[in-house]
Amino acid sequence: MTQAHTAALEDQVIVAGADRPTDADVRIEPSPRRVRALFGGEAIADSKRVLLVFEPKRLPVYYFPMADVRMDLLRPSAHSQAAPEGATARWNLESQGRTVDNVGWSYRQPDAARAQLHDHIAFYWGKLDSWYEEDDEVFVHPRDPYHRVDVLNSSRHVKVVIDGTVVAETRRPRLLFETSLPTRYYIPKVDVRLDLLEPTDTVTHCPYKGSASYWSVRLGDQVHKDLVWGYPYPIPECPKIENMLSFYNEKVDIYVDDELQPKPKTPWS
Repeated sequence: MTQAHTAALEDQVIVAGADRPTDADVRIEPSPRRVRALFGGEAIADSKRVLLVFEPKRLPVYYFPMADVRMDLLRPSAHSQAAPEGATARWNLESQGRTVDNVGWSYRQPDAARAQLHDHIAFYWGKLDSWYEEDDEVFVHPRDPYHRVDVLNSSRHVKVVIDGTVVAETRRPRLLFETSLPTRYYIPKVDVRLDLLEPTDTVTHCPYKGSASYWSVRLGDQVHKDLVWGYPYPIPECPKIENMLSFYNEKVDIYVDDELQPKPKTPWS
């Protein structure tokens, strides 16, 4: 079964950097991008004046002015009807004979830190069919302007060992450096023991790289599921990793210039 993850496996760790809000902060920034959220091929929200909101330990969220939202298709949820005095209102979507419960939320009386969000509404990303920034589709969550992905060519000697078996070895890797995440080593397929890999149905999406496919590693009777991933068709901003393969540092032994790398501690450890 294809797994539609709420966040790509590589992008679930959110750590505030120098330019990101601290745990006590809420940052609200106007975005210059036109943003659209679609349901059944219809734009439920379409705005050139969205607000990009950063809150502690959360992914960034787009808030739309209600004037740019099809409010005629939204109804207060049972939660909102039961607690009309609550701090937030929840909304259901009714469109084309379909109903989506709790598709979005808004602040009735935002506090001082969120005053700009008055008469704005946000939507749960995965409850709508597709999202676009300008005319490019975006997956999982809004792209964070403070989040970088850099892919660099390297001549380092990278070797991947699983249960004592060398599964990949190269002197021409590409190193992907992504804000707050471990370095990922992308290896040309010709330098990987493809005979040990088995494709799976798993697919994940990343707003910074695109859609990833996965492989398991079979060593004898032992199968290491979804240990390897690659981006067959990365988004145009990240072309250097196209059709290369990467292994979870957390689960395999990776040697770089013959030095065993420590396994990072992440949600995938």
